[in-house]
Amino acid sequence: MKQTMTQHPIDPGVISAHNKSVEKEVLADYRHLGKALGRAKIDIEAVTQKAMAFSLAVPSWGTATGGTRFGAFGGPGEPRNIEEKLLDCGAVRALVPSADRVSLHIPWDKTGDPEGLKKAAKALGLAFDAMNSNTFQDQPGQPVSYKFGSLTHTDAAVRDLAVAHNIECIRTGEALGARALTVWIGDGANFPGQDDFRGALQRYMDSMRKIYSALPEDWNVFIEHKMYEPAFYSTVISDWGTSYWCARELGDKAKCLVDLGHHAPNVNIEQVVARLIQFGKLGGFHSNDSKYGDDDLDAGSIKPFQLFLVFNELAAAELEKVPGFEPSYMLDQSHNVTDPLESLMVSAVEVQRAYVQALLVDRVALAEYQLKNDALSALSILKKAFRTDVSPILALARIRRGGAADPVAVFRESGYREKAAQERA
Repeated sequence: MKQTMTQHPIDPGVISAHNKSVEKEVLADYRHLGKALGRAKIDIEAVTQKAMAFSLAVPSWGTATGGTRFGAFGGPGEPRNIEEKLLDCGAVRALVPSADRVSLHIPWDKTGDPEGLKKAAKALGLAFDAMNSNTFQDQPGQPVSYKFGSLTHTDAAVRDLAVAHNIECIRTGEALGARALTVWIGDGANFPGQDDFRGALQRYMDSMRKIYSALPEDWNVFIEHKMYEPAFYSTVISDWGTSYWCARELGDKAKCLVDLGHHAPNVNIEQVVARLIQFGKLGGFHSNDSKYGDDDLDAGSIKPFQLFLVFNELAAAELEKVPGFEPSYMLDQSHNVTDPLESLMVSAVEVQRAYVQALLVDRVALAEYQLKNDALSALSILKKAFRTDVSPILALARIRRGGAADPVAVFRESGYREKAAQERA
């Protein structure tokens, strides 16, 4: 890409002109909301400052069209390498400043110049979040196969290869300034009797201990669980309980990562989050949404109230200053019918929206109703915060950080996708 585009993926003049055109409306809505919140003894400016400080990571792999089991339908101007993915992430960050970190996936994002990539990220206002390893598919020239597992494989040579790959991810992350490794494996069984349940988990722990021992002192490893897929009968790390046990056994630097789509339908995810906070093992999130299973839909598109309830637990922990509470917020979704960058922007806004709404919960009143066992009044406290349209806070927070009042509108007006299509032919 052209150097000028690298420095400014979205023309700041386009952003400024757009913001100026809607400034009066945004400020009027903000003042109106401020009066309403003021009657509830909520300082809108304090909430806005927290909104401005909120940070989450976009997935490098989310900058391109995702796939289904049948295929992917790519669009124009999609990135061909990590440099172009980074530029796309910079475009998202330019319009939605809260999306100021990037989560890489190795070997998809392998680079021979980590220092150069780090400098390019910094120029775009980006930093690197958790590194993601890939032992769920074979790479060209790989000496052994992950077809029947990786960290839990019965063959020690396969396990050793998977461990070495994860350590390589750590070393790459060190050079980039990352401080965490996310480990998700597809290991499991499709048929009863195919796997030794206890033996597979023991092999997993043996492998993870080697990875854990390679972690730098200030790093964490996030263990990600998933109920099913690609193993449909049994998955080795299938639920939050197994993830928690593994993290506890490994040590203080091991935490649990909650992907919102990796649960059975109607599981009480907010309770899972509360438990992990209570046990000191909540590492972070992969935010997305689902209707039927692990659908990887845009965050907040199907179950916005559930997303709010998750953040209700997180906001409470933040307010109470729970020791060790420092979750990493990341997106992980698959875009099949939308522009990937537009979906990332919308999802980043929706995650931030749920956080801001959770800040509006009257904690004192909620606690009183809980003590009195007044279920309806307690619910009404949560619903009042959830029903509050905090869009003026989000818009002003973006504007103050140099972003756009309406990110998708400015993205389309900027012609970024068309320029990328020409240069990435």
